[in-house]
Amino acid sequence: MLYDPVVAADGFLATFYRMRIVELAAYQARIPLKKTIRHASHTRSENDTLIVRCRLDDGTEGWGEGLPRPYVTGETIDTAFEQLRGADLPRQLGGTIGCLADAMAMIDRLELPSADGDARGCFGNAARCALELAVLDAVGRREGLPLSHVTRLVPETAGIRRAADRVRYGAVVTSMGRIKQAAHALAVRCYGFADAKVKVGVPEIDDGRSLARVRRYVGRHVDLRVDANEAWKCAELAAQVAPLLPAGITSVEQPVPHAEVDGLAAFRGRLGVDLMLDESLCSRRDAEAAIERGTCDLFNIRLSKCGGFVRSLRLAAIAHRAGLGYQLGCQVGETGILSAAGRHFACSVEGIRYLEGSYDRHLVREPLTVEDLTFRRGGWAAALEGPGLGVTVDRDALRRVARREERWRMQ
Repeated sequence: MLYDPVVAADGFLATFYRMRIVELAAYQARIPLKKTIRHASHTRSENDTLIVRCRLDDGTEGWGEGLPRPYVTGETIDTAFEQLRGADLPRQLGGTIGCLADAMAMIDRLELPSADGDARGCFGNAARCALELAVLDAVGRREGLPLSHVTRLVPETAGIRRAADRVRYGAVVTSMGRIKQAAHALAVRCYGFADAKVKVGVPEIDDGRSLARVRRYVGRHVDLRVDANEAWKCAELAAQVAPLLPAGITSVEQPVPHAEVDGLAAFRGRLGVDLMLDESLCSRRDAEAAIERGTCDLFNIRLSKCGGFVRSLRLAAIAHRAGLGYQLGCQVGETGILSAAGRHFACSVEGIRYLEGSYDRHLVREPLTVEDLTFRRGGWAAALEGPGLGVTVDRDALRRVARREERWRMQ
């Protein structure tokens, strides 16, 4: 155990404990879903998730999660493990940590092996997210500070900080049959959600009729937006969006593939609806390109695809400075670990247009946390007050879903 003498603000000599990471462990967790989720880019009934555990020299443990998506950042669960093996983690994360800010700086400096052609700087974001959350959770627990405290320590967030005691999540209506969709839309209304996202772009579904049906059952008071998951081409964009406008939608998320994203600049402000980037918004480079080229009105920030908590905070700050909006999204199959991280983000960041996540009990069969983080009626959910992530990982559940495990001793 290491101690450093430090002169405190009141002039007295104080002694602060300096921490070390002694072990990191990575797990491939196969999370079964309660129902099949379908959209234009993918259909899934289970999810391969990267879980990372960080242990400090006093025994304190922290947990992190990342969801590799090959069609978003080019990652798979296998490449995530390869990056962790090739990163020389003992060298990069083996130093002493004096406080939460030290841990943030250490993760900020972390370099993961890159992939050829990663011009956007997003390959490895899922692995980075899982590592970052595990370290910040452990150090936050050691210091008695919640993850939301990190927002105060990032200089760029000065204009968007807040401290909310609760937040409100929206609903998602996925691609499904007519009767199921009507029932789902009616449930959105009865549950009291204020907003909902509708998945569009699946070839055999008439999106205009589908959206009209959803609007009829959710009522006029619910804010509706759509997500095409790269389903269309720029040449057909106006024709695809026009039948959706009578339903009163407020935004269209990722309407075209990333390869065509620059073409959205010609449509911005001319479709009668805001444009949001998702698959094309995974890094600072993506954000700066979007602003420079004028391709969107909104960023969809998701912790895993954007490289973790701190990098996501910076993306929100970039959007704010540029006069753009932003939502905090989630990825299908997130467990309670990422749900908790998203809750801390949402409670500490001002101006989030839409909030997605915390579907735990409604979607995943193994949420991996003892606490139930599922939003309540109306989409409302309370802030998490405990240190670090503020949740307890269910180790028995993790053992049930783990498919492999690798460990790194740091000393």
